[in-house]
Amino acid sequence: MSSLSKKINNKDTINFAFDSKFFLIISISLIAISGVLSINPIVPNIAESLNIPPQQIGMLMTIFLLPTTFGSLIFGALADRFGRKQVLIPSLLVFGIGGILCASATNFRSLLEWRFLTGMGSASLESIELTLISDLYSGKMLTSAMGINAAMIGVAATIYPLIGGMLGEFSWRYVFLLAILAFPVAFLIITKLKLPTKQSSTQELNLKTYLKITWKNIQNPQVLGLLFTVFSMFIIELGAFYIYLPMYAATTLHASGKDIGIILSIESIAFAIAASQLGLLTRWFSEKILISCGFLVCGLSLLVIPAIHSTWSLVTPCIIFGTSQALVLPALQSMLATIAPEGHRASFMALNVTVQSLGRALGPLFAGVTLGVWGVQGVFYANGFLAIITIVIFNLLFSYKARTHAYY
Repeated sequence: MSSLSKKINNKDTINFAFDSKFFLIISISLIAISGVLSINPIVPNIAESLNIPPQQIGMLMTIFLLPTTFGSLIFGALADRFGRKQVLIPSLLVFGIGGILCASATNFRSLLEWRFLTGMGSASLESIELTLISDLYSGKMLTSAMGINAAMIGVAATIYPLIGGMLGEFSWRYVFLLAILAFPVAFLIITKLKLPTKQSSTQELNLKTYLKITWKNIQNPQVLGLLFTVFSMFIIELGAFYIYLPMYAATTLHASGKDIGIILSIESIAFAIAASQLGLLTRWFSEKILISCGFLVCGLSLLVIPAIHSTWSLVTPCIIFGTSQALVLPALQSMLATIAPEGHRASFMALNVTVQSLGRALGPLFAGVTLGVWGVQGVFYANGFLAIITIVIFNLLFSYKARTHAYY
C-alpha cells in the first residue's frame, strides 16, 4: 500500500506540509477559486466590452456558483461510489475547457453559457480536495493540514485579484485563460498522485441505500452542530464583513476605494498567517475550543466596529476577524471529516461546501434586513450576537450527544 494511503497520526510531525503531493492536492482548490477571485477586478471591463447593463453583470458570478450550490452533493456521492479521481479529472478538464470558451465568447449570452460550464467543472473541486486531505491525514495532523490549506487560499485571495487586474489591462479575455492551469494539474494528478482504494462496502451500495445512510448520519447532533456553525460563519463573513464593512468605511468614515482594498487585503493576510500556525495551536487546544474561541473573537471584532471613527482604526478588528476565521474554518473542516463514516466522507465534505454556499447566499439578505431595521451599525451588532449565539448552539449540540451516550 502507498505511504500516502496511510493515515498520519503523529501530532508532532509537520514535515507533511512540504510534501509535493500535499501541495498538488491544495492546487485543486486554488484552481477552483481562480474562477471568482481573478474575475472580480475585470467585471467592469467585461461590462463595457460586451455592453452589459450594470444590473445584469452580477450574473457572471451567480451562474458560475449555481452548479456548486446545487451539484456538490451529487458529485460527492459519485466520488464516494466511483472514486475521487474518476470525478476529479473530468471536472478539471471541463473547468479548463470552459475557461477557454469564456475567453472566446462573442456576446454576453455565450459568456454566461460557458461560465455555467466552467462552474460545472468547479462544482466538485473544493469538496474533493478537502476529502483527499481527509483521506490522507487524521487527528491533529488533519487540522494542521486543513490550516495550511486555508492559509494557501488566503494567500491566493490576495494574489489572484492582482493577477486578474494586470491581465485585464491587456484584455479581459486573458484572465479566463488562467483556467488552462487545470490541465497540468489534472496531468500531475493522473501520473503522480496515488490514492487509497475506495471501500468495497461503498461500491456495493445502491444510490438509495447510500443516500439513506448519509441522511441518517447527518441527523447526528454533532454533525448538525458543525453544519450550523459553518452556515453561521459564512453568513457573517459575506454579509457583515465583505459587503457592509466596506459600505460602513465608505459612507461613515469616508474611506477611498483604495483604502478599503488595503484593509480587506490585511484581513486576508492575517487569515493566512494565523491558519498556517494552526498546527501549533492544536498541540494545546482541541478543535472544539478553537471554534468556540474563534467565534467569540469574531463576535467581539464585529461589536467594536460601530465605535470606530477613523478609517485606519478598522485595521485592528479586521486582523482580529481574519484570525478568528482561521481558527474556525480548518477546525470545522477537520471535525466534519473526522466524524464522517467511511465511504461517505466525500458527501460530508460536499455538504460542507453546499452549506457554505447557502451561508454566502443568505448572508447579504440577513445583513440587509438588519440594515433596514437598525441601520448599518445594527448589521455589526446583529452579526456579532449571531456569533455568540452560534457558540451556545454549537456547544449545546455537542453536550447533548455526550449525554445521550452517557445514558444509553
